[in-house]
Amino acid sequence: MDTRREMDPGGTRIPPNALLRGGLKPAELLCNRRAAGRLSVFGLLSIAQFVAPETVRGAQAQSDLSAFPKIVPERDWPWWRGPFRNGHAAAKCRPPIRFGERENVLWRSTVPGRGHSSPIVFDQRIFLATADEANPSQSVLAFSINDGHLLWTAPISRGGFPENNHPKNTEASPTLASDGDHLFAVFFHHRAIHLTALDFDGRAVWERTLGAFHPQKYEYGYAPSPVLYRNLVIVAAEHDGPSWIVALDRRTGREVWRTERPPNITFSTPVVAHVAGRDQLLISGSNHVASYHPANGRLLWQVTGTTAATCGTMVWEGDVVFASGGYPKAETIAVRADGSGQVVWKNNQKCYEQSMIVVGGYLYALTDKGVMYCWRTADGAEMWRQRLAGPVSSSPVYASGHIYWGNEAGTVFVIRPSAERCELVAENRLGTELFASPAVSGDRLIYRFATGHGSQRIETLICISQLAQR
Repeated sequence: MDTRREMDPGGTRIPPNALLRGGLKPAELLCNRRAAGRLSVFGLLSIAQFVAPETVRGAQAQSDLSAFPKIVPERDWPWWRGPFRNGHAAAKCRPPIRFGERENVLWRSTVPGRGHSSPIVFDQRIFLATADEANPSQSVLAFSINDGHLLWTAPISRGGFPENNHPKNTEASPTLASDGDHLFAVFFHHRAIHLTALDFDGRAVWERTLGAFHPQKYEYGYAPSPVLYRNLVIVAAEHDGPSWIVALDRRTGREVWRTERPPNITFSTPVVAHVAGRDQLLISGSNHVASYHPANGRLLWQVTGTTAATCGTMVWEGDVVFASGGYPKAETIAVRADGSGQVVWKNNQKCYEQSMIVVGGYLYALTDKGVMYCWRTADGAEMWRQRLAGPVSSSPVYASGHIYWGNEAGTVFVIRPSAERCELVAENRLGTELFASPAVSGDRLIYRFATGHGSQRIETLICISQLAQR
């Protein structure tokens, strides 16, 4: 099935209550001049039926985390894009707004090797992947969240690195995942994708070779992170050869299902979201936005959209999902996830490597060129745009009422979400290179960044907290 319903060239035409289904807050409907001009009488009368996005998100997150009883959202950042899979921290998390390499720094530690694997947090420990490119090897690292002490290094593989890689990629780009019992690490080496489950002392519990991976046309390496769902660990691998998404039992490593993907290189990590009344495994790339049943890998629906190669992970609100990319075309698209094939809206902006974030009825995007956009999720109306600075590879987090978004040069912008204007609250500086996305744990913000170039390049893990002032 491959269907698409184009937008009216003269403007979007959507059901009048779609503003509310998209999550627009009543106060914003009334106070925003641009939005007010498009309100229908039905939309105003429907305000009484409105349910706050935070309430919906909390209920969905509680259901999603029921399979992971040891995960505490206020404490843990257990996988890519955090406990709720959308970049949002728990409501009680309160990281600092202003910080630097010396301001509000609880501790900082040197990270051996090189990688863009973002930090994850479970039970007072931070985990990330790294690679030694001089003596080709890949490892998992564990740090104490209290003082940054390196607790252990677990070697995973030696040798077998690809001959070429994209200069903005590394041999340790996928972020780890934890279910509260084990860690799951994905690496590309010896022309194949490998998945390892480890215990919290760094010992391998099981290892599996998932399939061959040998890009020919674009030798740009590998990037997708593992996704946990119920009893499964799910991994995607797509290139100009046999491509697939595979799910393994996370306790035993037994393969449960495998679904073919188009033979086209793309880099997005899929995400599980509860949208349109059911759990869906969402992924963009290969010129489509697609949804699969996460329990069995069956294709639920797909719609033509985005472009050949994307890197960001999809986001959602209500029954609408959002994707952006990429190469060679630039497109951001909103699709109704009920299988109807309806394209709600789209535009020609792109977030290629970075993911986007939805807050309170609005989609925020810091594009490759460093321009921040705010679009209304219901109809794609541009509320504002503001030039900040690019290029951008890191994905944002939302915590304590603010969006934290870093660019590749190490500037972290802190923005207060608003439909009226870009409310830039702070600009913070971390090193000279920032590709990994942050983790949030309580009042702590954890970043991986680098300083220097070539043989002088040093990676650092930093813990930012107001506790540093006490």
